[in-house]
Amino acid sequence: MIFLREVRDEDLPAFWRHVSDPAARHVAAVTRQYHYDRGHFDAHWARIRSNPEVLMRTVVADDEVVGHAAVYGPPDEREVTYWIDRAHWGRGIATAALAALIDLDGTRPLHAHVVADNVGSIRVLEKCGFVITEHGRGFAQERGGEIDEVLLTLK
Repeated sequence: MIFLREVRDEDLPAFWRHVSDPAARHVAAVTRQYHYDRGHFDAHWARIRSNPEVLMRTVVADDEVVGHAAVYGPPDEREVTYWIDRAHWGRGIATAALAALIDLDGTRPLHAHVVADNVGSIRVLEKCGFVITEHGRGFAQERGGEIDEVLLTLK
């Protein structure tokens, strides 16, 4: 059983373990300072949890915290993001979580940026109705350079 719920303080250690996984960070590619430093991580989470414009949820599967998902940004540029613990990849959890999240938010269009070689994440987004609308280049801290990326949009 997969469901979303409000983020709780006790979820944060699991989130930190998830984003600290070097293999998962490599797949995600585009990372921020809070993926590498617990102090930055805690400050980031305090900031987004206090922002009423961010719809942030904990992803729970079989009574275990397995990730988080969010919608953020100004109304005309809302973007989705999600992170699922690598130990749970390939089980449909990201797809179910994203589908539930976009039902909760209701904003359209919604956007997502993904490194072009992250075929798993692109597939999750496509299953939820997103389509690739742009190709571009961006800097990926985790990979130490420029990467190909795609923008997907849900209308």
